[in-house]
Amino acid sequence: MYQANENRYKDMSYRRCGKSGIVLPPISLGLWHNFGDVDVLENGKQMLHTAFDNGITHFDLANNYGPPPGSAERNFGEILKASFLPYRDELIISTKAGYGMWSGPYGDWGSKKYLVSSLDQSLKRMGLDYVDVFYHHRPDPNTPLEETMSALDLIVGQGKALYVGVSNYNAEDTLKASKILKELGTPCLIHQPRYSMFDRWVEDGLLDVLGDEGIGAIAFSPLAQGLLTNKYINGVPENSRASKATGFLQKESVTQDVINKVIKLNAIAENRNQSLAQMAVAWLLKDDRITSVLVGVSTEAQLLDNLGALKNLDFSDSELEAIEVVLKG
Repeated sequence: MYQANENRYKDMSYRRCGKSGIVLPPISLGLWHNFGDVDVLENGKQMLHTAFDNGITHFDLANNYGPPPGSAERNFGEILKASFLPYRDELIISTKAGYGMWSGPYGDWGSKKYLVSSLDQSLKRMGLDYVDVFYHHRPDPNTPLEETMSALDLIVGQGKALYVGVSNYNAEDTLKASKILKELGTPCLIHQPRYSMFDRWVEDGLLDVLGDEGIGAIAFSPLAQGLLTNKYINGVPENSRASKATGFLQKESVTQDVINKVIKLNAIAENRNQSLAQMAVAWLLKDDRITSVLVGVSTEAQLLDNLGALKNLDFSDSELEAIEVVLKG
């Protein structure tokens, strides 16, 4: 029977999520990869144990995580039942809906029908009465924003989620969604955008909106699907994400220009006594509008390496300038 480390909170500092009463660990664990039916359940269990033992209280899922879709939630539910039920009130568990999940016109996007039905299914898969955070996973160009936000408000009113958030929304839509939710009495807790040294779209207005509206931010893909590690310094290795025909990181993306930037960034990280992955995480956390960084790992060792980023979150002006020269080069 799993017993959590008694000192799990000793060395972890938590960050306020916007202007809410919630704090999150600066590093949270995402279950986008490595928790599906194609993966080894015991490995996932050990990663979750290691995370919690080190003060990571936030586990992030979505209805379509797997593969196959739904399997990450179901597998997480098994681990939750076996290991974490005594600690449920110490955890922040989130899930999402917004991408295709089942056949027909009601299994995708942002209608009230889809969001409410999807969360009902997610709760059953995980064996939960409620999630702490429920996100709309992506904007829906065909559903009125008022309907989507009213669905989030309804879900909180039903007690199926304590807080709500959005993901992948641009600055303009985030501001509109925030204002609607405030009027409904269910403020937007958090935004989950893609953000890394190599993908900085959030700096074009979104972070300003989040700061002004008092909304937290949790960045996903902080390592740019593994590019911001030492994995690709010598090209594309076998069994890496970029080596596979399917996936979000394509081999064509790993250009010589990208590799040259990675090599230079790695040298800066080494001078900071960090791995490149650690520096990439720390670089995001230098902005106090970033509440947490969502990491996806395949081993305990990767998770512990990511946690090592927290030992050095400070950057000198010269380091930041050197990083900008590399990124803009």
